Amino acid sequence: MAFVSFLIPCFVIGTDIAFSCQNTDDFVGASSPGDIVIGGLFAVHSEMLPPEEYPIKPVIQNCAGFEIQIFLQTLAMIHAIEMINNSTLLSGVTLGYEIYDTCAEVTKAMASALRFLAKFNSSEDVVEFKCNYSDYVPRVKAVTGASYSEVSMAVSRLLALQLIPQVSPASSAEILSDKIRFPSFFRTIPSDFHQTRAMAHLICESGWNWIGVIATDDDNGRFALESFGVQAMANNVCIAFKEMLPAYLSDNSFHTKVDHAVEKIVKETRVNVIVVFMRQFHVLKLFKKAIERNVNKIWIASDNWSAAVKISTIPNIRQLGTIVGFGFKSGDISTFQDFLRNLHEKPTDNNKFLREYIMLLSVCAHLEYHDFQMCISNQSQGDLLQNVENKHQIWRDGFLNANIESGFIHSTILAIYAIAHAIKGQCKDRNCKDPSAFTPWELLEELKKVTVIDDGKEIKFDSNGDMSTSYDVLLWKDIDGHVEITTMAEYDPEKGHFIFKDEEKKKEFLDLKKVQSTCSQHCRPGQMKKVTESPHTCCYECVYCPENHYSNQTDMDYCYRCNNKTYWAPVNSTTCYRKTIHFLAWTNWFAIFLLLLSAFGVVLVLSISVIFTKNLNTPVVKASGGLTVCYIILFSHFLIFLSTVFFIDEPTEFKCKTRQALFGISFALCISCILIKSLKILLAFSFDPKLQNFLKCVYKPIPTVVTCTGIQVIICTFWLIFRTPFVKQNFSIPRAIILECNEGSIVAFGIMLSYIAALAFICFIFAFKGRKLPENYNEAKFITFGMLIYFIAWIVFIPVYATTFGKYLPAVEIIVVLISNYGILCCTFLPKCYIIIYKQETNTKSAFLKMIYTYSSKSAGSVAVSQISLDSKSSSSRATISESCKSEKNSVNGNCHFQVPGQTLRKGKVLPKNTARTVARKRLSSI
Repeated sequence: MAFVSFLIPCFVIGTDIAFSCQNTDDFVGASSPGDIVIGGLFAVHSEMLPPEEYPIKPVIQNCAGFEIQIFLQTLAMIHAIEMINNSTLLSGVTLGYEIYDTCAEVTKAMASALRFLAKFNSSEDVVEFKCNYSDYVPRVKAVTGASYSEVSMAVSRLLALQLIPQVSPASSAEILSDKIRFPSFFRTIPSDFHQTRAMAHLICESGWNWIGVIATDDDNGRFALESFGVQAMANNVCIAFKEMLPAYLSDNSFHTKVDHAVEKIVKETRVNVIVVFMRQFHVLKLFKKAIERNVNKIWIASDNWSAAVKISTIPNIRQLGTIVGFGFKSGDISTFQDFLRNLHEKPTDNNKFLREYIMLLSVCAHLEYHDFQMCISNQSQGDLLQNVENKHQIWRDGFLNANIESGFIHSTILAIYAIAHAIKGQCKDRNCKDPSAFTPWELLEELKKVTVIDDGKEIKFDSNGDMSTSYDVLLWKDIDGHVEITTMAEYDPEKGHFIFKDEEKKKEFLDLKKVQSTCSQHCRPGQMKKVTESPHTCCYECVYCPENHYSNQTDMDYCYRCNNKTYWAPVNSTTCYRKTIHFLAWTNWFAIFLLLLSAFGVVLVLSISVIFTKNLNTPVVKASGGLTVCYIILFSHFLIFLSTVFFIDEPTEFKCKTRQALFGISFALCISCILIKSLKILLAFSFDPKLQNFLKCVYKPIPTVVTCTGIQVIICTFWLIFRTPFVKQNFSIPRAIILECNEGSIVAFGIMLSYIAALAFICFIFAFKGRKLPENYNEAKFITFGMLIYFIAWIVFIPVYATTFGKYLPAVEIIVVLISNYGILCCTFLPKCYIIIYKQETNTKSAFLKMIYTYSSKSAGSVAVSQISLDSKSSSSRATISESCKSEKNSVNGNCHFQVPGQTLRKGKVLPKNTARTVARKRLSSI
């Protein structure tokens, strides 16, 4: 090994002179004559050596770092041209080539492009200046290359001067799709837009959102980083850090920047995924340093190095972790592999690249595989003067085949065939052996229409000059102690999804999710992200979804709001729950209790009806207004009890309209009949002539009942027509929907209740005036009590009803209806039932006559006493009465007469018994 270390610098010193560019022909790397010449630009060497002289002179310098993969691409171009020349595709027309080494340097590539622009058959390679190059015939008709986007951008602008078609098999920068700036540029690979989108999809589907990016500080790296940044943002992926490495290894700060990048990777412990947009020789330097620092991450490789064998054979590469990359879709390259097997038989006179490779083989022949590869890559371009007596002895069979990056080889062959098909289109009616048969700009137009058959599929350039082929998703796997690059999936750029050949490949893809690379822990379903002070949206806290919100996925930016009308959700919920429909159901214990009370009321009404029917001819029943009036009142009580049924169970339109109207009309009918009874009682026992005259005018039983009830019917009718009650869903309770009846118009509801209250108040006034009735028949007093109970119940009802909500709101009204109905029913009929059942001796005509006689006698006596006491305040009653009779001459047959309100007294002392009985009969008959 020490000998090799000594030998290599010796070769480097010697080669700087021998391989220097003495004339333009020395500048060509490989060439072959033909009727139509195609140019090639490939970075066979990775760097151009810096000038050693001072001051710097405009001299093209030598290059170093022989790139096996790019060398294989030049061979692929040569192989494709030989295949076309040996086929009938271009019958009679042969293709030639001139391939130049750009050394990954724009300056040297521009020098090569200038030679392409030189006039055909010009001995001095002169590029003529013209205003119109339409008839100009340059040295080449088309160009294949370059290897890197940065070089292609510069070359394409120069070739666009003469519209020479440039078809690149490797330059993927998105900006090259711009046909305004690069009108003659084509490529047989997809744009970086698709690659960066595929990377973002892979990262997103693997559950990563906190990643690092390392790129080269050149046009290709910057454009790739910009495109990836846009795609990452679209997929909610945050870039924790970006590191840019110098584009040229000769940069003095290169190693410092590599050390800084590795230090950043080690420091960011939460970043476990690194995206790398770099050239292969940059990746080699980075990975060697990362292996020294024991870095273990997931590395996502760009198409530049995703299939690089020389990187996969780095010692201890497995320690770096998992490497997933995107490579260009490969096709059938079996003929090229056969070409490589016979390469040692090819002449090297016109192929300096092949000659240099053979020389390098002799220098590095004694080394093992990886050291052998590194030895080749580390050599400077030079004149290896040692004679290789037998190259077959040092030729390594299979070495080139082992280093094939099939995606690049396939795209290179595809580029040559696309140019060949365009030439075929131009040569249909022309003699293409004549170099001036067509110009490059005509070939450019033909190239836009070319269709190439690849593996049985027709592919062509789109409007941007790109071929939308798919990507292979590559996985570097450790198999039997060494790393192999395998195809894990295929990515379709048009559909934007991954395609797996079998479940095993899909499992490999899903296993990537086991690695976490997030700034924050994943928010579980039921939580949402709360952005912290970090400028990155991927750094957040997880907070619970508030009430009536939910999240059903991980890492949700916000919680979805439930439909508050029909759904609800607790805190930290993963779904919304349908609200429970609440109403006062039949099965509710309180509803059952109220129904039992209503049923008992109905039974009580029926019982009273039976009792009154059986005792139809008794004074109590007759005094109650007769069976007809009692039946009407009892029927109205029955309807009121019945109306409570409509307040229970699920509200319907019919129930909402029926319950209040039935209750209101029934109550109005009941109060109207009781009002008539109050008027009748007051009329029967009133001793005031004026009041009696008024009551006689007012007391019209049937018209009064019809009128009072009819007004309520009109109120309810207008209510039902113009503002009818309806079923309403009440959402005031968070987790329930209350089905209730909306009264339609609170004003109408209030008018209905106010009207009943007005009737009850009038009834109360009349009943109160007649409260001092016979003790055994005090109906007016009980009516007064009934009305008081009604007023108290409904006065309490108003604030309770206004402050109550929920399914028990109807129960409030039911309770008030039952209380008021029971109060009036019991006060009106139970005293009579008690007399009929338990006081039968008082329920006779004689008993009633006696009771009324006694009441009338007391009433008349009290009236007489009141009159006498007013006239005899200071003297005895008898003298005063006698004198009064004499003075007023009111004595008839020795008896003194005086007028008492309501009747005439015949004696000054007491009324005759027959007169009291006559009054009693009149009172009874009036009742």
